[in-house]
Amino acid sequence: MKTALTIAGSDSSGGAGIQADIKTMTANGVYAMSAVTALTAQNTTGVYGILESTPEFLANQLDCVFTDIFPDAVKTGMVSSTALIQVIADKLKQYGAKNIVVDPVMVATSGSRLISEEAVEALKEQLLPLATLLTPNIPEAQVLSGMTITTAEDMERAAQAISETYGCAVLCKGGHQIHDADDLLWRDGKSTWFRGRRIDNPNTHGTGCTLSSAIASNLAKGYDLTQAVERSKAYISGALAAMLDLGAGSGPMDHLFALRGEFVDD
Repeated sequence: MKTALTIAGSDSSGGAGIQADIKTMTANGVYAMSAVTALTAQNTTGVYGILESTPEFLANQLDCVFTDIFPDAVKTGMVSSTALIQVIADKLKQYGAKNIVVDPVMVATSGSRLISEEAVEALKEQLLPLATLLTPNIPEAQVLSGMTITTAEDMERAAQAISETYGCAVLCKGGHQIHDADDLLWRDGKSTWFRGRRIDNPNTHGTGCTLSSAIASNLAKGYDLTQAVERSKAYISGALAAMLDLGAGSGPMDHLFALRGEFVDD
């Protein structure tokens, strides 16, 4: 069985972070492992507290994973401090990690800020250059490119600039701001659009975590990057179309919508 590692924060409500990552990786047929960067007290209405791992403990977690069950792909999510970013970058280089998908998490779906200003610079300098793929949303792409994005053409220019700056592929996620659910992959100097299926579902908590984890899972299984993105877009469309409705705010998706059988009732 192929394996994937998520390096991210815990979501106590289970819709985003490592909980969403593990569900997604499992649903996409790989063995999921995790290194926790922070505990969060959050639910569908917002983030109410963050307790970071120490750099030493995060390093210990990563050593334990890489020296025993080496991951075929790695996804990174919420990392809120410079010291933790440095640890992750050092360990990924030390162990020669491959298929690294970086979700440059800066703002939660609810609008809560999840990373300090100084950590943004560390992210740019230490972690992004190691990525196989970056998956920024529009606000994150604006930060990384220094551009204002209001059109599809802006998305292409920003993705190209980010790709050239950090030497990796970039999946710029449109969301509801640009072309609804259409995403733009900039890879090897060329652009590919992935047209998303319009799904009228307000419960989108954890969509960024889920998409990046699905892509990492498909890379772990040996799919080409373009194929991995296409398969992951189809997966997230299915999770949204299941119309799970939990919580008082922007609720989670049904990550295991396709899991039906002896132990799971409809």
